[in-house]
Amino acid sequence: MSARPRLRSLVAAVAALPLVLTATLLPSAAAASAAEPDQYVALGDSYAAGNGTGFPDLSLSCYRSSLAYAPLVAKARPNTTLSFKACSGAKTGDVTGGQTAALSASTDFVTVSIGGNDVGFTDLILSCFSSWDELLCRSTVSKVNARIDAELPAKLDATYADIRTRAPGAKVMVVGYPKPFGASVSCTQASGVNSRESVLLNDVAAHLDRVLAARAAAAGFTYLDPVPSFTGHDVCASTPYVWGKATGLLDIYHPTRAGYRDGFVPLVRAAMG
Repeated sequence: MSARPRLRSLVAAVAALPLVLTATLLPSAAAASAAEPDQYVALGDSYAAGNGTGFPDLSLSCYRSSLAYAPLVAKARPNTTLSFKACSGAKTGDVTGGQTAALSASTDFVTVSIGGNDVGFTDLILSCFSSWDELLCRSTVSKVNARIDAELPAKLDATYADIRTRAPGAKVMVVGYPKPFGASVSCTQASGVNSRESVLLNDVAAHLDRVLAARAAAAGFTYLDPVPSFTGHDVCASTPYVWGKATGLLDIYHPTRAGYRDGFVPLVRAAMG
């Protein structure tokens, strides 16, 4: 080979060197994208905020707790950042009226626990759990069931539509409510209800969950059923996942710390992948 072709080859090799170094030493766009943390937004009411933990360390007014399921999931899941907006006492209007402002096109995951306050969970507590008047309890149960059918579906549809509009690419998980009672009520003082009332109240929870699941499916969301995880851990169990009447009014019939950690967290964590 003459000197001229060899020179041209050497020049070409030197010219290509920066490209080789760039491809070898600098991260690719895909790798850089993969390093970006997943954006997780947690919406909802007291069952998402952390009532029952006895530890509202993140927000006293909303009872947000670092022991609620969303912070525990975010802590356990690699490369995940959390925007925690759930608030005790929230209704669907509170979710759409403020909480969903945290959502964006960058949101990857959303959990939402909502609906109980819209249909009157507080009325149930006052009428059934804080009273020995079974007729009053039955009357309130009937009213709550009527609200679940007549009022809640449209409210859920509006809430889910707002979530989808604000977070078009997110995986949205609708988290249901656990049943507080087991097959029998053996701890009357702790449970606060008799065996007949416990059946009525479990039926209300099941009714509510069916509507949540149906509206979640209609919205294209994932419904997470906590009942299997909480079965065997009712208010009378040796390891309850739900508080009975013996605890304070703010925590009554809400998940215990074990309920959040061992009941809700594995459910949400598995769905997020």
